[in-house]
Amino acid sequence: MKSVLVIGMGRFGYHLATKMQELGNDVMIVDRDPARINMYADKFTDAQIGDCTNESVIRSLGVKQMDLCFVSMGEDFQSSLVITSLLKRAGAKCVIAKANQEIQADLLLQIGANEVVYPEQEMAEKIAVRYNADNIFDYIELTGEYSIFEIPVPMTWVGKTMIELDVRRKYRINVIAVKSESELCPTPDAQYVFKPLDHIVVIGKSNDVFKLSGGKKKK
Repeated sequence: MKSVLVIGMGRFGYHLATKMQELGNDVMIVDRDPARINMYADKFTDAQIGDCTNESVIRSLGVKQMDLCFVSMGEDFQSSLVITSLLKRAGAKCVIAKANQEIQADLLLQIGANEVVYPEQEMAEKIAVRYNADNIFDYIELTGEYSIFEIPVPMTWVGKTMIELDVRRKYRINVIAVKSESELCPTPDAQYVFKPLDHIVVIGKSNDVFKLSGGKKKK
């Protein structure tokens, strides 16, 4: 369990704080808008009304004891810069800030952010990959070259095992899980027999996975 601070309760901040709490963490939320805090206060471990561009407000939050501090108001970039700087000055161990543009990310990193996230860009890229080709159910980019994909099992695999198919050598991918009738089988062994409705979760290069899934580029 981690102690988490989320500053800015817009849509991104709210969903981030909600998920962090669902994962078993202690979450404090802060926003300068009393209406937002009043709306969400009963859902989180702690909720504070405050303008975090004020150094005294930041210091009152006990940020040194927080494992993670998220600055989630990407729409107000000037405030994000100020708050990120104040968090680091106050001794925050790890500050993750939201940005909408690369130049914003550069500035946030220069003033001390440990990491910068681009939620809109990342979601747009994920959607583009998913709908660019047929038979891609989900996608997570790991590097510029390798990603994780969820695809339907190729019909030529049905009734065969991974050892029979020689998956790693022949298809240049690794099968890391199989989803069968809503059940997940992580790291299936070499004797697993593929069934018609299986989905496979694979790691590999995009071109190799598209080729395997029969993923024609959409016109």
